[in-house]
Amino acid sequence: MKRLHLAISTNKIEETIKDYTSRLGMKPCSFVPNEYALWRTESLNVSIRQDSKCKPGELRHLGWEDSEAPAFSQDTDTNGIVWERFSAQQQADEINELWPEANYEPV
Repeated sequence: MKRLHLAISTNKIEETIKDYTSRLGMKPCSFVPNEYALWRTESLNVSIRQDSKCKPGELRHLGWEDSEAPAFSQDTDTNGIVWERFSAQQQADEINELWPEANYEPV
């Protein structure tokens, strides 16, 4: 199964979490205070992150959560957009490496 992945930068993480929770109809499945949040719906994988390298609201990257991805990979398209491909577990491993306190396990 594939889910489209959208990664967006924010400088208002608490407000963005409230907004996206309303828009997506669910709370984030992973949350790191003042840093990061992740939602996984049936068709979307959406993350927000406080990222000083990006402007607020800027697309950080796109990608696919793909249950058949053998390993995390990324490439850049002709428009300069980074596309990632990863499984739910590979994403969880990345989250837990960056933020061990997250203790995130995909369902």
